[in-house]
Amino acid sequence: MKKDFNDFKGFIKGKKTAVVGIGVSNRPLIDFLLKLGAKVSAFDKKDEDQLGETAAELKKKGVQLVLGEGYLDKLKGFDVVFKTPSMRIDSPALINAKEEGAYITSEMEEFVKYCPAKIYGVTGSDGKTTTTTLVYNILKEHGYKTWVGGNIGTPLFSKIEDMSYTDRVVLELSSFQLMTMNVSPEVAIVTNLSPNHLDMHKGMDEYVDSKKNIFKYQSNTDLLVLNRDNDLTSSMNKEARGRLMQFSIENYIEEGAFFNDNKLYLNGEVVCLLKEIQLKGMHNVENLLAAFCAVSDDVSIEAMRKVATTFSGVEHRCEFVQEIKGIKYYNDSIASSPSRTVAGLRAFEKPVILIAGGYDKKIPFEPLAEEGYSKIKVLILVGATRYKIKDAFDKVIKDKNIKLPIIIENSLEDAVNRAQEIAEEGDIVTLSPACASFDMFPNFEARGNKFKEIVNNLE
Repeated sequence: MKKDFNDFKGFIKGKKTAVVGIGVSNRPLIDFLLKLGAKVSAFDKKDEDQLGETAAELKKKGVQLVLGEGYLDKLKGFDVVFKTPSMRIDSPALINAKEEGAYITSEMEEFVKYCPAKIYGVTGSDGKTTTTTLVYNILKEHGYKTWVGGNIGTPLFSKIEDMSYTDRVVLELSSFQLMTMNVSPEVAIVTNLSPNHLDMHKGMDEYVDSKKNIFKYQSNTDLLVLNRDNDLTSSMNKEARGRLMQFSIENYIEEGAFFNDNKLYLNGEVVCLLKEIQLKGMHNVENLLAAFCAVSDDVSIEAMRKVATTFSGVEHRCEFVQEIKGIKYYNDSIASSPSRTVAGLRAFEKPVILIAGGYDKKIPFEPLAEEGYSKIKVLILVGATRYKIKDAFDKVIKDKNIKLPIIIENSLEDAVNRAQEIAEEGDIVTLSPACASFDMFPNFEARGNKFKEIVNNLE
């Protein structure tokens, strides 16, 4: 049962409220809380010079700024604290604030609690953004007024009063956003699970448990969509609080979606043929099947088919950049885990020249080496993890007595130039890092855009 947003408006008015993090997503939150009558203080590790005009604008609106090193030491005496998703709930500053009696929450928690529209939440290790976008497009195609948010789109909490119960909302939800959630969306999709973000989580169990919050608080009329082919997600079926649908590219599914004989089915009915869909790779067939299950109560097969046969993908996801002298270049910068890179490699019909490496999330690269070696013609490594990835591949090369050239480079530009030097007509070069971008770039979009810029300047 959704809560009435007027309850929140009454609760927050006049409250001494802290917002931790003055990023893009929290700016609309700060403005909205001010509009609702909260007394807002904004906390950030950056100093006033680094924040520039943002700091001046916030001060002009009456926001108290707490900035610089040690900023969290001053998180005291507040009624409400909105934390940033990456801030652990067991951080000393939040523990102290809670002991003082503060209500600790996040923008996403409050949005899911009070949003009047039906919410479709998507999480998983890989495929979240594509699945979220597919669900969004299918709902729009059917005629719903549809909103998209979470990790993609715009922050939605400040738009909540513009929404109606007849609207539809699709959210991409990370393990960080879900970790402290005590409310679940009406439709929950878990695309798959594999080791990820172990630099932030205490271990795999904590990571998996955080993902389970997407359905843990559902009612018996809500829907959970799980990947039958993934051991971790398939094992969750007994924990479903409401209805369960599964999807598979390997097994027949009576209630759900499956792939067989080059056709995509939903509840036994053909939605489309494999040759008709625009997305490359069987991982994207999985994403389509997950989306079909999620919207099955609300849209026509025709709307699903229309999107499946026309949607060509999301930027930075196996995105074709261009062909130069018979060599095709693909941008798969979103691939920030080994399993995502393996899925990207499977999308191609032949071994590729792979550019990989980046920020170390403390996850093992042995699965990438063991599953990916046969799909790689030459491996070019960059970034903080380049030698860690090389060690994993060296072991497989030795164990299997195979030849796989490995090249170490110092920058993405050097890697692309080396790829061009060694590539032959008909080759495929793909950036699919298997790592986050934070050692060299602020995010995977910046990394992908830089890759495309370098490729587009090749001669």
